[in-house]
Amino acid sequence: MKTLIVATDFSKEAENALQYAGAAAQKLQGKVVIFNAFNISSHTGNSLFPASAVKEMIAYNNAILQRKADDLATEFGIEVHCESSMMELDEELDKAIEKYKADLVVMGMAPSSLSQDLFGNTTTSAIAKLKFPVLAIPAGVSFKGIKKILFACDILRGVEQEILNKIKTFAMGVGAQVEVFSVQNKLKALTAEHTARIDEGLQDVDYAYKNVVSTKVIQAIEDEVKAFEADILIMVPHKYSFWSSLVHQSKTRIMASRSEIPLLSIAL
Repeated sequence: MKTLIVATDFSKEAENALQYAGAAAQKLQGKVVIFNAFNISSHTGNSLFPASAVKEMIAYNNAILQRKADDLATEFGIEVHCESSMMELDEELDKAIEKYKADLVVMGMAPSSLSQDLFGNTTTSAIAKLKFPVLAIPAGVSFKGIKKILFACDILRGVEQEILNKIKTFAMGVGAQVEVFSVQNKLKALTAEHTARIDEGLQDVDYAYKNVVSTKVIQAIEDEVKAFEADILIMVPHKYSFWSSLVHQSKTRIMASRSEIPLLSIAL
């Protein structure tokens, strides 16, 4: 975890995520890229708004980003870059990720609310759309090291090798132990057939399995986060078709908005 892109909208949640990333980069001897995508309102765009005024807005936005980059670099003694764009966040993030060969995107997460659970927000949208690891930082959470990682998954369904490779790289990079946690409706013993791929994928990582029975998956994960004293929760978002999405709510999105610890979403 050497290069972190922090997507910011200058909200207090984004500022908290920036502080988290700065402290993490200092600990891991990495660097931070502060990224901001902003749009001019359709009303302004359709009006006789002079081009010079648009340039002033862009320059003002860039100046804010540069000041934040300078402050973060001074505070944590790390390398910090900044990028801004007037295009859509998702599209431009992909470009920034490629440009800086980033390891993951860090975003702030506002406290849970009914509207957020139903419709999501910028962070949950990024989790759903980006084919790239997104680390969602809850409001008020600060970096205190990463020693324990809870990987919540469906062991019986299987875990892709690509996911395991990313978890292994992340865990070994921060020197953390991993608990592979699964929730089932009915208890089924884990066999070598179920765990073979994980055993191979997490070789050289300090890891263990835990399997529980519950019909309340989200609650079971929240309980285990506390019991294991996890520093980070890892989940893999599953894609649904439009019609399926009306029935199935993404557990990753729900956990991102409810979690009291950072959630790392690793997409396929």
